[in-house]
Parts: sequence; structure tokens; C-alpha cells
Amino acid sequence: MKLWGGRFTKETDQLVHNFNASLSFDQKFYEEDIRGSIAHVTMLAKQGILSEQDRDSIIRGLEEICEDIKSGKLEFDGEHEDIHSFVEAHLTERIGEAGKRLHTGRSRNDQVALDMKLYTRKEILLMDELLKSLLESLLKIMKENTDTIMPGFTHLQKAQPITLAHHMGAYFEMFKRDRDRLHDIHERMNYCPLGSGALAGTTYPLDREYSAKLLDFYGPTLNSMDSVSDRDYLIELSAAMSIIMMHLSRFCEEIIIWNTNEYQFVEIDDSYSTGSSIMPQKKNPDIAELVRGKTGRVYGSLVSLLTTMKGLSLAYNKDMQEDKEFVFDAIDTTKGCIELFCGMLDTMTFKKENMRKSAEGGFTNATDAADYLVNHGVPFRDAHGIIGELVLTCIEKGISLGELPISEYKKISPVFEEDIYDAISMETCVSKRNTIGAPGPEAMKQVIGIYEEYLKNNG
Repeated sequence: MKLWGGRFTKETDQLVHNFNASLSFDQKFYEEDIRGSIAHVTMLAKQGILSEQDRDSIIRGLEEICEDIKSGKLEFDGEHEDIHSFVEAHLTERIGEAGKRLHTGRSRNDQVALDMKLYTRKEILLMDELLKSLLESLLKIMKENTDTIMPGFTHLQKAQPITLAHHMGAYFEMFKRDRDRLHDIHERMNYCPLGSGALAGTTYPLDREYSAKLLDFYGPTLNSMDSVSDRDYLIELSAAMSIIMMHLSRFCEEIIIWNTNEYQFVEIDDSYSTGSSIMPQKKNPDIAELVRGKTGRVYGSLVSLLTTMKGLSLAYNKDMQEDKEFVFDAIDTTKGCIELFCGMLDTMTFKKENMRKSAEGGFTNATDAADYLVNHGVPFRDAHGIIGELVLTCIEKGISLGELPISEYKKISPVFEEDIYDAISMETCVSKRNTIGAPGPEAMKQVIGIYEEYLKNNG
């Protein structure tokens, strides 16, 4: 069944039909299509455009179709052009003439705009829940590891000692911002396009405010041309998902590095690892690698959608049908990656002793040694040079700053005393950094409290 056949004298070529059809993918939002139609006929009856009898008959028929699709009793086929024609055809087949009145005062343009908004809004909320679960996992790790010392890195080189809690806190901030972005998109997009018609509204006395209320929107959209051609919210969502995936990919990159024989900071659980077909000793971080790899796939969806929209004049153009497969795939990919990553993180073992040894062995306390000199009156630039010489001595001897005898310290600067060893211990290096945002215990306690409150208030 086609919703536009009256103007045409020939049947559509089968190849054209197949190329034009969208049922293979827009069937994904059949529930949203049916929900929108129920709201539409409810409004039509309220306005006296449709009889209450027809309204009840249509709603009953739509609800039955929805249940039959869910149960598998009614299957999608290649005969219909899209989800809209599929539902309307089966409705008319079931309830007769009343089914033909479903589309009164509505175009497929505002119908598909509504369906896509309803579907996207639902998926944003589901994605937000997944991100919240990930944040809860991160906070649990933070609370358990405020004294787990590890090296912090810049340029992939050991820089200063931090704690595992501090490192996880950086990702908490990232994924927290991701939730904020999703919230912003939800707020901007939550206006109802239903009633915009093809592009110029309709002569029927629709109550668009009522339709919006029935569908839990803040209100109706205010320009019918923009309503049917707006895909900004999908571009914004694709961008937000790209950033989520970028954050996951960065995290996965670190887990992959930490999982290597050279680092041995983590042990990935067997249930989130795979082996080699030829090398029996291998335990590969495939889930982390796949998440990292799928990031490019989500990026591709964003660029494809931007490219599709860049040259379109107002109002609706068939090009916009291409939005769905991009966005559907990106949503499914992002949600799947968050969920799998969270499972991997929850089952991962952190090798705390290896982390500490790595921090001790990489001169991560060199800055604190320089600060020791500054606190004893040495200008920082001179202190920087002195500690550089000491590090070179340690490298030549194959020892750490903590193992260097005090006599070697005094050879380079008489300012050093025995208390230098306490000043550059890993615990001291971390514990004295207590400005907000730093890894010290007081600072971390304050931040963890803020995060707990955030999760409590942002469910």
C-alpha cells in the first residue's frame, strides 16, 4: 500500500520501490509510530474532527497491531514502503473505513519527524542510565583506592605519583559531562512537530498543545517548515555519542596498555578476554580493542549525517530518510559499548603493588625533590637543574631517588638533609597535594562526597 498513489498512472518500478523504501529500518520505531497515531486521533476527536466511535475503533486497532508485532504474530514484509503505510494498511484491513481517517490533518513529514523524536528521546534516557551505571562503577573504584599509589603520565611517560582513585576521577568527570550533553539535547529537542503537516500546517483546527501534552513534550514546535526538516538534535546526539565513544576509547587504550606484560597494572577477567588461535599463552583485551575500534564507526555516522544535511533547502527532502540508519547504528553501538565496558571494568583486577613499584621506579617524585629545595630557599630554576643532575646520577647507577645515598645528594647541593627521603616518599608526594582536584586524601574525600551527592540527585 502506498499513501500517495492517486496521482500516478503506473506502478513504481520494483528497483525504485526497493531503493525508496525504508521499512527495513524504520520498523525499529513502530511503537513510537503507533503511540503518535493514538495521540493524533485522540486530539482529532477532542476537536470534533473525528467521531469518538472512529477514535475508539482506531485506537483499539492500533493497540492490537502493536501487540501482534511484539508477539511476532504480525511480521514486517517488503510490500509496504515504510512503517507508516504498514501500520495504516493493516489498520484499515482490520477496522475498515475508519482506518482511512487516521491520517487526517497529518503528513508523513511531521509523522516521521515525531517518530524520530520519540525514539531518540527514549534512547537518550536509556543511554543516560547506562552512563550513570558506569559512573557508579567508577565511584566504587575511587572509594576503594584513595591510597592506591600509581604513576601519573604525560606523553606516556611517568610524571608524578597519583592514586588510582584520582585517575578514575578523571574519567568520572568525562562521563559526567557526557550525561550533561545528553540532558541538554533532551531539553532542546523536546518539542512536538506533530501538526506541522508537510511544511505549512493544516486547515484543520488542530490542538497542537494538546497533542504535545499527550506525548510528554514541553509544547509544540513553532515553525512548521523547521519542524519537518530539523535534524539538529540527531546531529547533536551523534556528536555527543562520538564524544562518549572517544572517552571510552581513551579509557580502553589505557586498559590495553595497563594489561601488557610490561605494565601489568590490571588483570582483565577471563569473561572479557579472548585467546589466540596459534599462541596458547595469549590473553587478549579484545573487548577494549573493539570498543576502541567501534569509535570510528560512530564518528562515521556523525560525518555522514552532517554531509547529508549540508546542502538541503527547506523544507523536507527525501535525503533525510538517510538519517535513520546512521543514527540507529550509532545508538546501538554506543549503548553496547558502554554496557560491555562497564562489565569489563566491574570484573577487572587492579594490581596495586605493581602500580606502586612503577611509580617508585620512574622518578615521579622528582618535582617534590625540587620543591624540597625551594622550601629551603633555593630558587626553583636552580632547584630544577640540581634535581636533573641527581636523576642523571640515579640513571647511571640504576637506582631511584629514594635509594640514592645522602652523600650523593650533598655532593650536588649541601642544602639536602636526611629528611629528603621522607619528603620524596610516595605517600608524602601524594598526601600533601590537597587543593581541590588534586590526589591528596583530603581533596579526594571532598570530591568523592561531591560525586556521591551528584549521583544521588541525578538519577
